Amino acid sequence: MLLFIEKPFDKLTHQELHDIYALRSEVFVVEQECVYQDIDGKDLNSLHILGLDEGKLVAYARILGKGFSYSDYASIGRIVVSPAYRGRNIGHRLVNFSMKTSQKRYNQIPIKISAQAHLEKFYKEHHFKATGENYLEDGIPHIGMIYQIP
Repeated sequence: MLLFIEKPFDKLTHQELHDIYALRSEVFVVEQECVYQDIDGKDLNSLHILGLDEGKLVAYARILGKGFSYSDYASIGRIVVSPAYRGRNIGHRLVNFSMKTSQKRYNQIPIKISAQAHLEKFYKEHHFKATGENYLEDGIPHIGMIYQIP
């Protein structure tokens, strides 16, 4: 059974931190063949969302409050589901949990994401709206998207 938990950086265990970096590397660096600086200093100020299946990390996201990634928005990033666990609606559950957690933690500040462009439809299902044109981030087309609290 999938369980989502939230932890600030200083409450992560060594094993959890290892598993987070391993999952992000597996998908963003190896699968997507993207060489980029994953360890960007933002993890220290992030609230980390861990999706666990019987103790194994299978999904992950990080949440940052207003002013860390965007001056006027909270943000959710590094949203990832293990390739072995895709097709089970875990991505939608992860985004829903992350959005609710962000709203609870940051007093319903609007949320901004930098979404991979091919996932625009996925995020629109969560009521994110595209802002501006596509742009390249680490060689991958992205689009800015914002969720305004209804």
